[in-house]
Order: sequence, then C-alpha cells, then structure tokens
Amino acid sequence: MNRTTAPQRPGTADVSPTDVDVVIIGTGFAGIGMGAQLKRHGRESFVLLERADDVAGTWRDNTYPGAACDVPSHVYSFSFRPNPEWSQFFSPGPEIREYLRDTAREEGLLPHIRFGTEVTDARWDKAARRWTVTTSKGVFTGRYLVTATGHLTDESLPPIKGLDGFTGEAFHSARWKHEAALEGKRIGIVGSGASAIQVVPQLAKKAAELVVFQRSAPYVVPRPDRAYAESEKQLFRRNPEAMADHRTEIFWLLESRYAARRAVPGFLDKSRAEALEHLERQVEDPELRAKLTPDAELGCKRVLISDTYYPALTQDNVTLEASALDHIEGSTAVSADGSEYDLDVLVFCTGFETAQPPYVSLVHDGDGVALSERWAQGMEAFASTTVSGFPNLFILNGPNTGLSHNSIVYVIEAQIDYVLGALEWSRAGGDRVLDVSTEAQEQYVDELQERSKGTVWLGAGCKSWYIDPRSGRLTLIWPDFAHEFRHRNGTFDSTPYTPAA
Repeated sequence: MNRTTAPQRPGTADVSPTDVDVVIIGTGFAGIGMGAQLKRHGRESFVLLERADDVAGTWRDNTYPGAACDVPSHVYSFSFRPNPEWSQFFSPGPEIREYLRDTAREEGLLPHIRFGTEVTDARWDKAARRWTVTTSKGVFTGRYLVTATGHLTDESLPPIKGLDGFTGEAFHSARWKHEAALEGKRIGIVGSGASAIQVVPQLAKKAAELVVFQRSAPYVVPRPDRAYAESEKQLFRRNPEAMADHRTEIFWLLESRYAARRAVPGFLDKSRAEALEHLERQVEDPELRAKLTPDAELGCKRVLISDTYYPALTQDNVTLEASALDHIEGSTAVSADGSEYDLDVLVFCTGFETAQPPYVSLVHDGDGVALSERWAQGMEAFASTTVSGFPNLFILNGPNTGLSHNSIVYVIEAQIDYVLGALEWSRAGGDRVLDVSTEAQEQYVDELQERSKGTVWLGAGCKSWYIDPRSGRLTLIWPDFAHEFRHRNGTFDSTPYTPAA
C-alpha cells in the first residue's frame, strides 16, 4: 500500500534556504496556517517541509469516493481567509484541497515549501541553540521547530493474518487506488467509522456484493447538508460581515453540543435520542437495526453524520457483518464470528496512527532522547503546544487539541497565536530559548485529566482512539468547549518558561 501524491502545483520552484528561523513540518491546515501568519507578521525566514508533492495534508491524501468534511465549511476554514464561494454547507474534499492550495499560493508560501522532502530526524543542538532537521533532500537548521503533521496523517492497518496472501486488491481508504476495477466486484469494507460511512454508499452503487465488517456500531445522526444559493454567495462577497455572522452562528451552535460530551443528562439524552430515531427511521428491519445499535455511550467514539449510510446497508447487494475481520484465506475473508466471504477487493477504513504518531520517534532533545520515549505513557504538552526538555519546539494539532463537537481549525488558529506570541517574546529578549518548566507541564496535564473526569470518553466501557491504550488517559481530545481552549491557550505567557541549558 504505497503512498500516492498529487502533482506539484505550478510555480513551486525550490528556492528555500536551508538555514532559517522557523522550520515547519507539514502543509495541511496547521502548517499552511502557521506559514501564512508568519508572512503576515513580517517573518520571511521559514521553510515548510512536505513529504508529498502537493499541499493540503489529509485532504490531498483522502481522495476516496464521497470524501467530504463533517464540519460546516464556514468554520472549517481560516478566520483570516473567509471563503464566500463554499458550494455546500459541508464541503466535498476536492473543494477543501483547492482552498488550501489557493491559500498557499495567495499567501506567498510556495517559495518557502520544499516538496518531496521526508523528515528522517530532528535534533536540538545545545551548543548552537538550534534545531537540526535531516531530510531526504538534505539538512535544514532553524531556531524554532514547528510540527504540523496532524492527527489523520499516517494510516493504521490492523494486523490481519493472511493479508499478504490475499489474491485481490487491498488498500487503505487514505491511499485510494483509483485504477482498481470496482464495477461488479465483490468488495469488503473493513471498518465503520467516518471514512467508511462515506465510502459505503458510493461502492454500494458499483459492487456486485458489498460486505461491511463492523467491529462496533457507531452513532449516526442526520446530515443537514445543502447547497449555498448563488444569492447567499453574492451576499457573502459583498458583505463580509454577513459571512462573519454566519460563521459565528455556526460556531456557537456547534459549541452547544459539548454539553452532551460532558455527559450532562438532558443534553446527552437528547443527542442519543436523535441518533437512535435516525436509525429507526432509516432501517425498518429489526435484525439489521439491532446490529446497528451502538453498545457504548454516545460521544465515546466520533458521532458520524450521514443520510445515506443506513439506506445503503439495506440494499440487497450489501451485507453488514457485525464483527471484525479476523483473517484472510486466499480470496476468502473470515470474520471474528466465523462467517466467510469470497472477495475481489478489500478496502481498509481503519483510521490513522493517533495515540502514537510516527513523527514523535524522529524528534530528539539535546541529549538524544526521542519524544516517543518521553511520551511512553501518552502524549502530553504544556498549553497543548510545548514540551518540557524540548526547547523551541511547538506542536500544532498535538496532545489534547482534538474536538469532537467543533472545528479543529479554531484550535489550530489559537495555537498559532500562541506560537507567534512566543516568537515575539523570544525576539524581544535577544532570541531567548523557550523551555517550559516540568512543573508547569505536569500541572497542566493533571488539570486536563481532572477536567476529563465525567466525560463520555472516560465512561464505563468506552474504548476509542481518543484514549491512549498504554495509560488509559485522554490524550487526543480537548475536554472542554473550544472557546475555552482559546481562552486558556491562545495567548502566550512567559511565566512558565525557564532558561534552557
């Protein structure tokens, strides 16, 4: 399952220097946003390292049929680059990819990007007080290092016995094989998460037989999607304040959903009832409905939005296998309960490496200790952004930054503001090195874990990728309202930082 890349954008000549103030890894929302704000604040000495041949991160990689966002378009975009042209309330993937491409170009970032540049090592040099970043295209050095690789970057594949001997096509949804023949084929979908519920309705139209291997049933709620009328887009073009008001209205509507994640009874009951009523309306067969009824609390795992997933499962050519894929025997896929299916194609909608993202094994402190070693019991960072013992390192979209109820772009922008403040403080002190104290980090992490208590994510029987399996701690999700993240972590305060050795 090889990584595929999109063609490099026109005008992306490689002219970046190798010694800069800021080295940024990744060109998804976090990397592009960081670069754009550096530019807007008059900072030109930075480079963005991108292993692929185009920007847009997960929206470049995920090109599967039906790929779209489940966060409304006008909040799933930069506040400093509102887009009056969004076609839908929930934008399709290609539109988001073009938005990020346009942002990179129009914000003047292309000369700063090094495409096809895989980071293989990053180390803090105590003597030079700089980061040394080794890549497939040489060595880069920088005063500051910003990791902006995201949560949904490196695909996760379950260890399925016999997969290597599967006689058909097999690939992950994030590495879609567009050349694979799917019409009239027997196709297996492994997983029932956010990607699967978008893929299944599309493949149900093509497959002679479609089998969905469901390890656990998700909660699915209606998708209130619609096209923006030309009159609305015209209003947004002429009156940016109207677009800003629309964005604000959506933001606070989404914020109201956090109460259910907090397990506030009335809100949680209402949200659960909405999902179960949606299931009852769309699936008449009581046996199928029973298989699709979740056995965990709503919000434990990601709540999905779709009006087409359940109807697809009721089609005559679709089978819901309510157990995980266990092993493969030639062309036969065998489920955990022993059911066998002869298949031509296997599509893995099995998510990403989130609790232990691959980049953490590449980043080392001044003594050569990898971030993965420091995070042996789970990710943690002060202000969800800096790590004690790793000077001048900023992690965007890292520990406790995920949201299950609102837009991650809002959190990313708060982190970018924090980084900009830190850089200004450093510059004002003659390029002071930033290293947050161990005590401040421990206090912050302990506070978050205390704040997590009582949420649905730590409820009885809840198992999800939000929880680190090594420690049982909530390391992916921010356990509060999104606006509280900005209030707490959107403004840099030098008090917790100590001079680095």
